[in-house]
Amino acid sequence: MSIIQIAETLPTAALPDALQTRLENAAIVALVHTNTPGTSELSIVITDDSQLQALSRQFLGIDSPTDVLSFPAEERDPDTGRAYLGDILISLPRAQAQAEAAGHSLEAELCLLTVHGILHLIGHDHAEEGQKAIMWSLQAQILEKLGVSPPLFPER
Repeated sequence: MSIIQIAETLPTAALPDALQTRLENAAIVALVHTNTPGTSELSIVITDDSQLQALSRQFLGIDSPTDVLSFPAEERDPDTGRAYLGDILISLPRAQAQAEAAGHSLEAELCLLTVHGILHLIGHDHAEEGQKAIMWSLQAQILEKLGVSPPLFPER
């Protein structure tokens, strides 16, 4: 069983329960699809551009906001034995803007960013073309299982 914690650092209204459930489901589908151990945990933090920019600057040396950052942990809880995969941070304002620009729903964009973040947590990357092809293929397969049309996201 996977445990997914979703938290928000925004001063505005919380994500609707249905959307939180959808993101939890997206995370579970991604973990199952990639055969990630079933006793794993991760956190998804919904935040804003300023927090993502600060983290991007601090950890990547890039002083600009981004849509999603992943911080793999590869730790085990000593009490439960569960693997803690790490943290995914998503900028809600950036997700909203990207959804509008692409002409799809915020829910679809957040599912994409959740799946993308999980793939990074478990070791996938898109820095090189071969790695990118593998990651994009997995991402499309998972989004299809979630009922999110992969053609909506041809380059991300």
